[in-house]
Amino acid sequence: MTDHQHTPLAEKPLLLENERLDTVNEDIRLIQNVNGLTFGTDAFLLAAFVRPSPAAHAVDLGSGTGILPLLLLAKKKIRSATAVEIQPCFADLIARNAAINGFDGKIRCLCRDVRSLSPEEIGGEAELVLSNPPYMKCDSGKRNEHDEKYIARHEVCGGIDDFCASAARLLKYGGRFACVWRPDRLADLFSALRASSLEPKRMVMVHADETSEPSAVLVEAVKGGASSMRFLPPLFLYLPRKEGERSRTLTPRAKKIYDSCSFLD
Repeated sequence: MTDHQHTPLAEKPLLLENERLDTVNEDIRLIQNVNGLTFGTDAFLLAAFVRPSPAAHAVDLGSGTGILPLLLLAKKKIRSATAVEIQPCFADLIARNAAINGFDGKIRCLCRDVRSLSPEEIGGEAELVLSNPPYMKCDSGKRNEHDEKYIARHEVCGGIDDFCASAARLLKYGGRFACVWRPDRLADLFSALRASSLEPKRMVMVHADETSEPSAVLVEAVKGGASSMRFLPPLFLYLPRKEGERSRTLTPRAKKIYDSCSFLD
């Protein structure tokens, strides 16, 4: 289901220009736009971090390819989802990814700006909102050649304050917001959460290995929650690289997370 005009799926080729088809975790067939952000560790770990709510309708803010709702549905962690995406080309992509994986009846795609999104547009207040939001300020980093990637990575269409405010508007009291973010901007995230009455309750730092600084942080907040937070043990993805070793070996904990799409906490 989509809420924007596009050619019926049956009349389209499977892949359009600048697209490729990959099989990723949980045997999901994922069409990706090579000019935009492609599936990576951050998105998968966020899907694993989300605690199961089999009866819940989830809302994904800035959905990209739709990989987060696809993973959550594949693992039966949610009942259905609304995927919100501001770029029409990606909104169309989400619809096609839902269809080829048999979830077109469970993923509704909205081509909307999260800054003006209302609960009425998603069918009422949600129990779960998630996001892998743009994490770079507009004046930081090199300007991406393609607008698709620039908009996905930089806060062109809303910053973390906007995404947290949107999550708070859409959530029912006691509902959960889960996101993946940059550790060097963790203070910005906490400030945005508190300003929107979203209380951080659960967090884990993600490191490449035990000698590396964290490269990502996963946070779950509760609308109207009391002040207290649980820190999960830091996640080290890889064992130390042995001399002459080219490929990297997942740590036992990381392998369990990848095998189960769950932190098992």
